[in-house]
Amino acid sequence: MYKVTFIPGDGIGPEVAEATRRVLEATGVEFQWNTVIIGSQAQDKFGTPLPNQALQSIRKNKVALKGPVTTPIGTGFRSVNVALRQTLDLYACLRPCKIYHGINTPFKDVDIVVVRENTEGLYAGIEFAKSDTITEGLLDFIFGAIGEEIRKDSAVSLKTISQTASRRIIKFAFEYARQNGRKKVTAVHKANILKFSDGLFLDAAREVAREYNDIEFSDMLVDATCMELVRKPQIFDVLVLPNFYGDIISDLCAGLIGGMGVAPGANIGDEVAIFEPTHGSAPKYAGQNKSNPMATMLSGVMMLRHLGEKGSADKLESAIAEVIAGGKNVTYDLKLDSATAVGTSQVADAVIEKLKR
Repeated sequence: MYKVTFIPGDGIGPEVAEATRRVLEATGVEFQWNTVIIGSQAQDKFGTPLPNQALQSIRKNKVALKGPVTTPIGTGFRSVNVALRQTLDLYACLRPCKIYHGINTPFKDVDIVVVRENTEGLYAGIEFAKSDTITEGLLDFIFGAIGEEIRKDSAVSLKTISQTASRRIIKFAFEYARQNGRKKVTAVHKANILKFSDGLFLDAAREVAREYNDIEFSDMLVDATCMELVRKPQIFDVLVLPNFYGDIISDLCAGLIGGMGVAPGANIGDEVAIFEPTHGSAPKYAGQNKSNPMATMLSGVMMLRHLGEKGSADKLESAIAEVIAGGKNVTYDLKLDSATAVGTSQVADAVIEKLKR
């Protein structure tokens, strides 16, 4: 029996997470779930969006299944998702993007894995507010150091790229490629302009690549990568990127395969792994039994593989693929005729029925 921390999330999170819990249990693998809350519910109950009880459970069990959690835009607490990754040093964001037969998309044969650095870059959240005394001092320092005058009414976000984090995430990408029969790793950057930060990332990628002669290596500018992804995505295999680029590119790749409803993800460190969908909490759809749970279910497939339950993982992925291919028991986002769409729980029922067979 596997002890797993269960984080329902908010918005549509509880619905897609519960649907996933049901299909995971239907594989025959035994779980002991420890349910915890984070985000706005935890803020209301404990006065913090990331209570110690939740962190202790995740650290103890080392594996968590998580529904999406709302991040307030512009106001309120900073992203609890980012805080989780930084607090638990979940440095690798793993997002497979694969087309399943039956999904309505103009692309074919897309099977890309996005590996995103999770702990630094612009998403580290080191920011300085407009007109703050510290910000004014920072602007003065920059002017004194390099003679570059920045407008006094500026806010500043700091981007940091370290050799340590760069080498770590790039080695993760190459190890993933080797262990999963992947042939190529592409490092994505903007080192032609950001010569020090992205340049360091690129140098680290080239150094690490020399340790993996069995894996093809290339690098590409992030803007060129975007263009090629929509022209001929089949040329890509594993992409490894700094934090900010990785977030954007993984959403682009989700678009290639039919949308966020079929885009799974995981945030992985040396000690802990959290499995969750790529999409957000979509609060306007909460409680409507409407949202696609397959991204969370496929994240559950990733969790099974992480636990060493490859047979059960393959069985569950095949059941999900069969439901998608059948086209009957899927949610509105996978339907040309949304009037015939089914609900979140009905998708789970259909997957469980396939598992029984």
